[in-house]
Amino acid sequence: MVLEGYRAWAAPRLERMARPFLGFGPDRLSWLAFALCVAAGLIAFVARWAGAWVFLPVAALVFAGGLFDVLDGEVARRTGRAGPRGDFLDHALDRYADVAVLVGIAFSTYANPLLALLALVSLLLASYMGTQAQAVGAGRIYRGLLSRADRLVLMTLFAFLLGDLALPWPWAPSAPWVRLSAFGASFTVLDVLMLWFVLAGQITALSRAAQAYRSLPPRSPGPA
Repeated sequence: MVLEGYRAWAAPRLERMARPFLGFGPDRLSWLAFALCVAAGLIAFVARWAGAWVFLPVAALVFAGGLFDVLDGEVARRTGRAGPRGDFLDHALDRYADVAVLVGIAFSTYANPLLALLALVSLLLASYMGTQAQAVGAGRIYRGLLSRADRLVLMTLFAFLLGDLALPWPWAPSAPWVRLSAFGASFTVLDVLMLWFVLAGQITALSRAAQAYRSLPPRSPGPA
């Protein structure tokens, strides 16, 4: 699942969606996206007492946060307010938003805490490699097996699935309905997502690092 390849397809649609927000400063939209993700992380944390159904609003908040995270850049470009300060703020808030959501999931009791921590490390490394490439002059790298757009969509879908399984639908599995068993182990749907984040995040980080390294000029020979 690599959504970065659909940027050209999404561009005109994002342009239409950004029109109602052109009067807002892009930095405000960045802060709004961050606040929505922090709220998602806090509600995920509350799941340890309230139950898995709270992942339904978590899914909605993550989706809304991801949407505004995309719109802030579009609004900045459309209003001529794009610049290094806004770009830095956007990426800094994105990293803190990732931490907020993953920490909330780790403490929710609906995901293995160690697996969630490893997932967070992998996502931060993937993002770091993309921006570090720009820092050394290789240009920012967005591509990879797990871009930020991919993980926001996946977190939305898996959080919704977990919350939906907690509702008393006729087809919902019996207690413990949020857990699946295989090979003698018990794991939740969020554990599956965290495991994917670990694997795909590391692959993305390593591929971005290799791509950036290959694009850099070779070292100049030292003095004889």
